Amino acid sequence: MEDACPGVVRPHAAADGTLLRVRLPGGRISPEQLDALADLAGDRGDLELTSRGNIQLRSVGDPDAQARLAGIGLLPSVPHERVRNIVASPLSGRRGGTVDIRPLIVELDEQLCATPSLANLPGRFLFALDDGTGDVAALAADVEVRTGSLFLDGCPTDLPPTVGSMLAAAAAFVDVRSGAWRIRDIDGGAAALAHVLGGALTGPRTVPNPPAPPVGWLEQHDGRVTLGAGLRLGRLPAHTARLIAAAEHPITVTPGRTLCVHDLDEGSAETVVRVLAPMGLIFDANSPWLQVSSCVGNRGCARAETDAMGAAEELVRSGDPRGRVHVVSCERACGAPPGPHDLVVLTPE
Repeated sequence: MEDACPGVVRPHAAADGTLLRVRLPGGRISPEQLDALADLAGDRGDLELTSRGNIQLRSVGDPDAQARLAGIGLLPSVPHERVRNIVASPLSGRRGGTVDIRPLIVELDEQLCATPSLANLPGRFLFALDDGTGDVAALAADVEVRTGSLFLDGCPTDLPPTVGSMLAAAAAFVDVRSGAWRIRDIDGGAAALAHVLGGALTGPRTVPNPPAPPVGWLEQHDGRVTLGAGLRLGRLPAHTARLIAAAEHPITVTPGRTLCVHDLDEGSAETVVRVLAPMGLIFDANSPWLQVSSCVGNRGCARAETDAMGAAEELVRSGDPRGRVHVVSCERACGAPPGPHDLVVLTPE
């Protein structure tokens, strides 16, 4: 089966036009890059945050989009652009955690792109780097470094927790996959792949429930502040993205479909909240908007016959959600969050 995961080089032809998915290893994006994505989205467009810390752009009409993204460092390797799927603890090195994994994000991405055979990974294959907080473990990545161990599909192994081991595991998967999308899909699963690598599993599969995404005023180890901002249905209006970029501080897109703006002093953080809260950014960790998500529904999917986004918005405004809810227009349940949640499948009237 052909790998249909959208990217930049091979975008998806959605009902509302060309859809680009821009990979952001570790969710990291500079203010200049965010501003450029806002330009591509257009004045009335949105940037969609994904559950892997990436950004999607819809209805992209610029024929030079690929060149523009390459020019700002968001397309370092054309052959590898759909396999740069790396999630990481979004607050690593700044708050919590026992290891600063930020250098490992860069090392893993650079070596991944420098290995020609790994361009054959499927677009669903996922790498993860956890700083000791366990905040990305819920994604059940195919290859993950967590608590000083190398995990394969959520299973701890006796293999070394290094970038080299992560890439070796990915290469072994390419050799044995035979059409499989994830490690869990191959014969023997994680145990079989660990054996190929000369190791073994050391415990049962451990995939915890996802923690609440980092939202609000978050004090860093160095006394500065990270602001965690939630978004309504994970969508960031382009004009708001430009204002975030104007703050000129490092930005991380989290797997919880939120944004973190890092390294602010208190005065700057207060200004950001004062300007952006009235524009819809959510700094209250108890907001019901953080409990509800949806697929794009008939606002962008040719297969959808119902307005999933509208139903999700109504659910929030009704005050009804009492837990995690995902609203979709069909049984495929695109964009479903990890962990326990109620699934609402709309049916055409």
